[in-house]
Amino acid sequence: MDLVAASRAFVGVSEHGSFTVGAAAASMSQPVASRRVAALEEHVGERLFERTSRRAVLTPFGRDLLPSARALVRAADLLLHEAETARRRPWRIAVPDVCGTVALARLVADARALGIALDLRIAPPAERLDLVRARQVRAAVLAVPSDEAVWSVPLGVATAADPGTRRVWLETLRVGRADRGPARRLWIQPEDDVPHVRDPLARLRDAIGLCPAQFAAATDLTDAVAEVLYGDDLLLCSPAQATGLGLHWRPLGELSPVRGFALRAADGGDPAGTVSRLGRALARCLGAAADGTPAGDAHPAMDTGTGTGGNGNGNGNGNGTDGEREAGTCAPAH
Repeated sequence: MDLVAASRAFVGVSEHGSFTVGAAAASMSQPVASRRVAALEEHVGERLFERTSRRAVLTPFGRDLLPSARALVRAADLLLHEAETARRRPWRIAVPDVCGTVALARLVADARALGIALDLRIAPPAERLDLVRARQVRAAVLAVPSDEAVWSVPLGVATAADPGTRRVWLETLRVGRADRGPARRLWIQPEDDVPHVRDPLARLRDAIGLCPAQFAAATDLTDAVAEVLYGDDLLLCSPAQATGLGLHWRPLGELSPVRGFALRAADGGDPAGTVSRLGRALARCLGAAADGTPAGDAHPAMDTGTGTGGNGNGNGNGNGTDGEREAGTCAPAH
């Protein structure tokens, strides 16, 4: 027996003195109300009403039981209200600041289609980790190494002018004796200033003989893009970011850095339910497909030829084709 439904029928009939009117007030039909009251009477072992042709009058036992039945109905209604409020409460999720406005708006719209209201906190990697640890957000998209990632996004370099090659080799940034002006720099934005992305690049920088100052950590993406547009610097970024910034993107010749992302719940548990519901929307927002591969068609600049560009261990001794390497040997000054 549904004790709450039976108590609701009992309270409705008692307040109106009629099975017909009381049933309507309780949003049920008269036969249903009669069956539920009869079931409750059988369950408690006493009659609750003296039935006449015109009215339903409470028995003494029914009067004694009515306050408890009302309390049970109120408690059930409060529970349902709290559940609905909790269901409609926005999910506060910390997301990377590399997601553009359109991508974030699409994420919110996709979540709404799933019946989820999102409250996004846009923050760099370290702050997102702090937010989820402090339980200031329900979950956070964290920057993780590729072997821990749910979603992966390839990184390359973007330039203001078309480099004219299928790959860009960082060794071409070396300054020669005949070069004049400041050395070209690779700008690393805050999202990629994490050990699993930054450290392999730093080892490569040292191995190919670049100056430490040629790898610059940007505190603001706008300033870094301005340097790329003004001069001949490079920006480490994803293909989608380059497109949004109006830059030309190419993969690196020497190694293939990757942005890895995973969702972490504030309670430290497995957010599989959230991932299963929002996984595709989050993947699109981050620039990765739902299965973790880059979203969309392969970038037209992706090299499928034989140039290897090194093994990614920092030796920088790439073996690209002669034509490709020759086209990228100049290091124009600013």
